[in-house]
Amino acid sequence: MKRVSVVLLSLWAGCACAGGIIEDRFKGGAQFEYDFDANQKPWEELQTQLPAAPKAEALYEFQVGGASRHRFFLDPASLSAGGDGVVRYTVVVRTAGGAENVTFEGMRCVDGERKIYAFGRPDGAWSRNKYASWAPIEARNDSSYHKELFFHYFCTVDGAAEMKTIRRALASGGIRRGGD
Repeated sequence: MKRVSVVLLSLWAGCACAGGIIEDRFKGGAQFEYDFDANQKPWEELQTQLPAAPKAEALYEFQVGGASRHRFFLDPASLSAGGDGVVRYTVVVRTAGGAENVTFEGMRCVDGERKIYAFGRPDGAWSRNKYASWAPIEARNDSSYHKELFFHYFCTVDGAAEMKTIRRALASGGIRRGGD
């Protein structure tokens, strides 16, 4: 019995000391995470050129949830997957009322964010978005074309898909729809 007490007391003292070491080491945040993050370069967005205006005959139509009466199109000529992990594209939305909205956008798959770089004008020119900033993709909105592009065309669990995967998704109706 005395031997068991001594062993338990030794274990308790060892745990208490180790607990103190761990506690002291991680004051002010997790040291391991800090060391790991300190070696990471901060993310930098690449500068991008605005593409040519989309050509109506070259647009690819994609479906967005049944709740939307609008029609959605991508311009394959504007599509790029940058070295910064951003997929850039031009989207055309034809509303049920007959209006047409054209935007040049970017999507960060790693963070689930989107950004509108420019708005298309009727004469084919672009108007830069002065207030462009990254905003979260609304994954709960069934009529969100960003959600559709995120989940079925541009993004994988590893981040932005490669261009060949994106083009294959466009040809087959989406990454998870066309058996890819």
